[in-house]
Order: sequence, then C-alpha cells, then structure tokens
Amino acid sequence: MAKRAAEEALESVVGADSPASKKTRTNGQAIQRVDAHRKINGHAEEADERNGKNFLAAAYHEEEGLEETKASEEEDDANESAYTSTTRQQAPTEGYSDLYLDTIDRTVLDFDFEKLCSISLSNINVYACLVCGKYFQGRGPKSHAYFHALDVGHHVYVNMSSKKVYVLPEGYEVQSKSLDDVKFQVDPRLAKQEVTQLDREIKTAWDLAGKQYRPGFVGMNNIKANDYFNAVIQALAHITPLRNYFMLEDLSNRSALVQRYSVLIRKIWNTRAFKSHVSPHELLQQISRQSDKRFDLLHQSDPVDFLSWFLNNMHLALGGSKTKPGTSILQRIFQGKLKVESQQITPRADAGDRLRFEDADINQSVIHYMMLTLDLPAAPLFQDELDKNIIPQVPLTNILSKYDGIKPQEQMNQRKRYRLLHPLPPYLLFHIKRFSKNKFVSERNPTIVTFSTRSLDMSPYVEPNLKLHPLGEPIWYDLVANVTHEAVRTRDDSVEGEAERNIWKCQVRDRAKEEWSEIQDLFVEKAAAETLFTKESYLMVWEKRREKGKTKS
Repeated sequence: MAKRAAEEALESVVGADSPASKKTRTNGQAIQRVDAHRKINGHAEEADERNGKNFLAAAYHEEEGLEETKASEEEDDANESAYTSTTRQQAPTEGYSDLYLDTIDRTVLDFDFEKLCSISLSNINVYACLVCGKYFQGRGPKSHAYFHALDVGHHVYVNMSSKKVYVLPEGYEVQSKSLDDVKFQVDPRLAKQEVTQLDREIKTAWDLAGKQYRPGFVGMNNIKANDYFNAVIQALAHITPLRNYFMLEDLSNRSALVQRYSVLIRKIWNTRAFKSHVSPHELLQQISRQSDKRFDLLHQSDPVDFLSWFLNNMHLALGGSKTKPGTSILQRIFQGKLKVESQQITPRADAGDRLRFEDADINQSVIHYMMLTLDLPAAPLFQDELDKNIIPQVPLTNILSKYDGIKPQEQMNQRKRYRLLHPLPPYLLFHIKRFSKNKFVSERNPTIVTFSTRSLDMSPYVEPNLKLHPLGEPIWYDLVANVTHEAVRTRDDSVEGEAERNIWKCQVRDRAKEEWSEIQDLFVEKAAAETLFTKESYLMVWEKRREKGKTKS
C-alpha cells in the first residue's frame, strides 16, 4: 500500500533554528509543538484521537514540572542572603597591603588559653582576633569571625594551626613581615643552637610592658588551685635532655597531651615573649579530660600522684611499651633497676628480732623504678629537755639508707631489703613521704631533711658491679629542682576553728649563673643554696654528674 503524500514538505515545517530551551517554554508553545508533530506525520483531525490526547497530556505534564522547578529556583534565589555570594579578594588592593595592621593590639594577645571558639566552643579551625584577642571559628562568609569583623570592625585574624594571618571580610592573606612576632607567639620555636645555649649564656629579655625576665624562670598562672601542677612542670622544665627533646623534636603526629606539653615548655623558655609569665590552661584542660577530672585546676592534688600519672601517660603517648623498659625518652632519663629481698615473718620463739633476715627462704626479685620513695622517721611527741628540737631534722643520707641492702623494713607480714643496681639513671627522683592516712585523719610529718645541693654520693646504695663501675669510686649527683611544701593556717567555720592550706613551691637551679630561684606561681625570687633545706622538701630531682672527658648533650 502506497504511503499518502505529506501536505507540506518537511523543510518548510522544521526551521533551521534550534528549538527554544525548556526553561523558557510555555504551555502555548507546548500546544504548537503537538500541532507541528501531527502535521509532520501526516495526521490531521482524523488521526487517532486517543494517541493525540495522551501525547498532549504528557506535554502538558512536562511543561508544568519545568515551570514548578523554575519557580522553586526563583524562590531560592529570593530567599538567599546577600553575603553568600560575596567575592573574596585574593590579594590586597594595590597600595593598601598594610591596611588594618595598625589596629593590632599586642598587649591583649594571650595564646596560652585553650583554642576554643568564644561562641560555638568548637576547637576546629579556630582563628584569633588580633585586635581584641578573642577566638572565633572559621573565616568564611557564614563564620563567627566574619560576623565579628562586620559587627565590631576588627579585621585582622590569625589561624591558630597554620599561623597564617587574614583580613576579614575581604578574605585575603597578609604577607607582611611585621607580623612574624605574632606568629612566633602562637607556636614559639627556637633553633637548635639557641636551645643548646640556654644553660650556658646569661640571657635576659623584656616583655611588652618593659619588665625584665629570665627565659626559663618565669611564673605560671594559678587559675584556682593548680599550684601543685605548676611546681611539677617547673621542675620538669629544667631537666636538660627532657627539655631539649620537647623543644626540638617534631611531635606533630603525637597525641594532644604531648603536643600541648611541648608548647608549654617552649613558652616557658621563650626568649621573645609578649609577657613575663605563662598560663598552663591549655595543658591542664587536656589533663583534666584525660584523667577523668582526677587532676584539674579547681581542686588541689598531690604533686607526686600527678607526676606518676603524667610520666606514665606521657610514656605511652610517646610510643613507649608497657612491658619493655627504656622504650621512651622518659624511661631513658628516670628509669633504674632495684633489687628486692623479701622474707616471710614467722612467729618463732627463738627469733629475737622480727627484722633479722634468716639464711633460708629469701626471695629475690628485680624491679624497675621511676621514682624512689624515702620514709621519714616518726616525729617525736614531746620536745627535748632544752626545748631545742621543736622541728626535728634528719640528714638525707640517713633516709637513703633504706636502699643500702642492709637495713631491713617491715611491710605487713614480710621483711624486705632494697639495693640499687648499676647503671643508675641520669636523673633520680626522690619522693620524701610526709603524708600518711589512718582510719580517722590525715597526718603530716614536718621533719626537715638536710642536704647539700652538690656532690651527693650514691655509691653506698648501689650494689657493686666491676663491669659497669669501679669499686670504691663515688657516683656524684647534683640537685636540679626541689618541690617544697608549706602548710598555712587559715580560719574555718568548722569545729576546730582553723584549717591547713597547702602551698607548693619549686626551687630550680640556674646553670648559667649557678644560682637558685624559688618559683611560687607568678612570683619568682632568688634563693640561697645554703638555706634550701630549711623548707619541707617533698619531691627532689638529682642529676648525675658526667664523667671527665664526656661533653654535655
């Protein structure tokens, strides 16, 4: 059957121009499109009405969907705020590279506090306003820093992670060299040559207020009751190999505890600080979270308990092993070996002395230690006849005899003897046990421990080993830091009417000047080496004297 010829040629129906876009097409245009389609295929009014109706309905449905999409897009454009389409400058306008830099107020800048946004309390992508010192999150058109720039008129901000400085709301980065001192305060880093000269050169510096200070001998802010923390950190900051490690090593891939401690140590030894003191707030907040608020800035704790927790957690954070010794810098500095001999106490009638060791049944073991505990003799209940010994005194060598391997001690139902083993660690930590608890009260032993700051011979307390150390040759240790305790009477509403408040201080040695300083929170004062023992020593750090011919590390 021959096909019926078309009424019009295809070239006359379909023009050369492209069809209009779907976005601008209307319902009337859709009807014209259907009519054209009918003419092209030779269908007139006698064509299949059902197919035509279905096609027309589909065309109408398509166009209505396009119109609804267009209407929703126009509505979104109308509701969109103006700042979402703000264009950011890639560079400052020519001739205005130092715009707003004169508004920076360095006297209000304090980067010691925890990096949290002052509005959202988020620690992600935090910027510091260099005009007022507040922290804000982000710098985009919807960020808190952007709103702060528009609302208050503060335009210069520094990123606390990358240390890049930006101008808002324009959004460009500032490349001026005049901001290098601000970037240095965010994360102070000294060169290796500067670090090695800290203990050799007598270097003084001045803060922005014109106050002179000595790097490394600066006060630490006591936020409420964190003086125990300040004393321990000051003592650790003057242990040379530990300080050099945290000042020079790249610890960016370590935990937050390690990074924040490293920053605090570098701020204590900052030679170009804006202020002559530091605040431990950032590290304290991290310790409070990690210890489940066992150690925080609101409640006073025991310095030795805190030091034990801190050393163990830092050891693990630095990749140290729980079983293998000497796997971190902390263990290589403080860890030593101790021989323990123990024997069961039996109720024998012929045993005249409970603490007398018998030849048989002696158990020996070797343990590792990070700190040595020294026990004080019991304080006398009454004064002597001449009323001289109001406060009892004992030499340090007497309480060190606990580790001579001869003097036994009774613990529960066992007698024990202790002896140090070679080699001794480069630094020794002594804990003088002053506090004891019974079922009713906590007691404090006020006995004064007398000592000399130089030349403590540890050879009598070490088991001889000719392979490691010549017999009879002394092993000298010098005092580096001494944490002291002071009890102050305060009025109280309790029945007794008075209570004791603990005050913790730290005495540290200045190697360059060969002088001593006593640091109590923000107060730094000189101290005489001859009178250091007059305080109640609680935690002592002793450094092993290097042999002749060996240089200092």
